[in-house]
Amino acid sequence: MKAVQSKARLSLKNILFCTDFSSDTDVVLPYAAELARHFGAKLFALHVRFGDQYAFIPEGGPLPTALSDDRIYNNLSAVVNRFPAVEHEVLVKEGEVWPALASVIREKDIDLIVIGTRGRTGIKKFLLGSEAEKIFRQAPCPVMTVGPQLSMHLPRGGEISEILYATDLGAESMVAALYAISLAQEYQAHLTLLHVITPQQVGDLVSPHELIASSERLLHNMVPAEAELWCEPRYVVEQGDPAAKILEIADHKRAGLIVLGVRRPSVLGAATHLPGATAYKVVTQANCPVLTVRE
Repeated sequence: MKAVQSKARLSLKNILFCTDFSSDTDVVLPYAAELARHFGAKLFALHVRFGDQYAFIPEGGPLPTALSDDRIYNNLSAVVNRFPAVEHEVLVKEGEVWPALASVIREKDIDLIVIGTRGRTGIKKFLLGSEAEKIFRQAPCPVMTVGPQLSMHLPRGGEISEILYATDLGAESMVAALYAISLAQEYQAHLTLLHVITPQQVGDLVSPHELIASSERLLHNMVPAEAELWCEPRYVVEQGDPAAKILEIADHKRAGLIVLGVRRPSVLGAATHLPGATAYKVVTQANCPVLTVRE
């Protein structure tokens, strides 16, 4: 998914769907297939076969039994063939998940990755990490994560009618904002732009009222004037815990998609091991897919 100007149509040519053949495959794949159908994109279905380390470990279960490449290929082909209208290619790699994904992203010029997450928390997340978070923190293209709260039922017709874009108003915010605006245009969806003011932002020098007004102006400035013709933007400023507020507003708006900007951690793995990370909380608890765009 390439960054676009407000008047240009969003282009998706190559979508990468990653699976470990767990039960959540039936939840994640329909989203990847529908996006490929909508944009006329090619769908690459990837399974990374474990070696000494296997990143996708069924939570609370044993390591999966090793399968031959041919059997993995046939199993994955059978899964993707449920969507005959979508052009697809099956890929099998071996090794650790992220290096395998990175090579496919380069080789196939991937525009979007679609993955699932089981939402590990606490000690399991600290020890094993979140493979999904490692991916969306490092991927050079946007990543759509389908969390454990979702059912396998897409919105009627596979369309997205409500999009929530949440931002901390940082200098890089426009990167993710462009994707949110472009998707709103593509689906003719309502767009809500949200900024959450944390308690520590409210100090003696600036009153809460002034801070809210300033934040609303910054949100307005993110949306080109012509975009208001198709996405009907709403601007919301709330106070509280960012993750909790994002999830609350998404549920209230019945959002079909949440868009977040994420930063690559300066020390690889550091952000993955922070249990309070806003992006991780949203991705694992949202009742809709979450599109993360690395800024």
